[in-house]
Parts: sequence; C-alpha cells; structure tokens
Amino acid sequence: MTDLITRRNALVKAGSLVAALAAAGRWRFGGAGEAQAASVACVLTPEMTEGPYYIAGEKLRRNITEGRPGAPLTLKLKVVDASTCRPIKNAAVDIWHADAGGAYSGFGSGASSRTFMRGIQKTDANGVATFQTVYPGWYMGRTVHIHVKVHVGGDVVHTGQLFFADSVTDAVYRKTPYSNRPNRDVRNPQDNIYLDGGSKSIVKIAKSGKGYTGTLTVGVRR
Repeated sequence: MTDLITRRNALVKAGSLVAALAAAGRWRFGGAGEAQAASVACVLTPEMTEGPYYIAGEKLRRNITEGRPGAPLTLKLKVVDASTCRPIKNAAVDIWHADAGGAYSGFGSGASSRTFMRGIQKTDANGVATFQTVYPGWYMGRTVHIHVKVHVGGDVVHTGQLFFADSVTDAVYRKTPYSNRPNRDVRNPQDNIYLDGGSKSIVKIAKSGKGYTGTLTVGVRR
C-alpha cells in the first residue's frame, strides 16, 4: 500500500513538472513530432484571381501613395513557406489596390497615372515586406481588398487578395475622404471572391497614431 501511494505521488509530481515546463515555454517536442507541429501551425494562403487591374513592372518602393489622401496604413506582410513555417527572405511582394476614392491607377478615372497605390517590396530576413499606403477605398461590385503577388526566385508562387473585417472598414469610412462616398454596395459576405477562402486572408488591423498598421502572414509553396 505504501509503494502504491509512493508511485502515485511520483506520477503527480511528474505531471506537475510537465505542466510547469509547458507553461514556462520550455517544453519542446523533438524529431518528427516537432516537424509535424510546425506544419500544423502554417496555413497555405488561398489562391485568388489576379483581377483586371494588374500592371506588370511596378516600382520597387515602400511608399506607394504618391500623396493621395486616405487613412495612413502601414502594411506588413510576412511570407513563409507553408510546409515548414520558415520565413522566406528576398521574396518580391507586389501589391496594388484602389485609392480612397475607389480608383485604380491606369484605369477609368485613374488612367492619368499608372503608378499610384502600386509597388513592390523585398522581404527582409524575417520574411516581412513593409508598405506605406492608405486604407483602400471601395468600388461597385466588390468588397474592400488589396491584390497581392509573391515572387520567389523569379517565379510567381502566390496570387491572392487581402481583405478587411467589415467592422474595421465601417470605422475607417466614417471619416473623410471615405465618408464622401457612402453606401458601399458589397460587404464581405456578399463578395464571391471573399467567399472562396477570403476569411483566411483578413488583415489584422491595429490603430497606430493617426492611421493603422495591418499585418498578415502569407503561407506559400516555393
């Protein structure tokens, strides 16, 4: 009976030690278990249509606003290998989107310029590409979004779209210049492209001074 109590106490103590190590962040899985845990942590970002407004050969630059009005948005996109979760350095991240008035450069009312709200950035050692832009405007028939392409080693490894929570967009659009164009006609649940996996590509938004910071991890296959 004494032996049984002693063994039970030992098991309880061992269990407590495991829990303490896990809580302290010191518990690690080794070998195949570690690789399996890593693969679960990363999600392959859904592929989506390029859309009609892509222009090849965009400028390599961080600030893509060209002085156009709108709520400042620092967009940080982290590119990782979806199979290993490791950041990809020197990937070329190519984004384009509508300005606050809903216009794309090179098309329609934005045809006088082919460059505003367009640009390319290389990812740093942590896999992050940073852009200075404005919160995108809306145009008829689509929810609010940003287009993105990721190039690795000269090859396009991802074409997609980034989305925003409707509640965040509502808050941004209460102020000028967005409030000059009320009654946007499509929200996320009514957007066919968003419904094809867009919930996995929602940019996380945080208030930052007079503007916002947006972050998202983009999992790609090399």
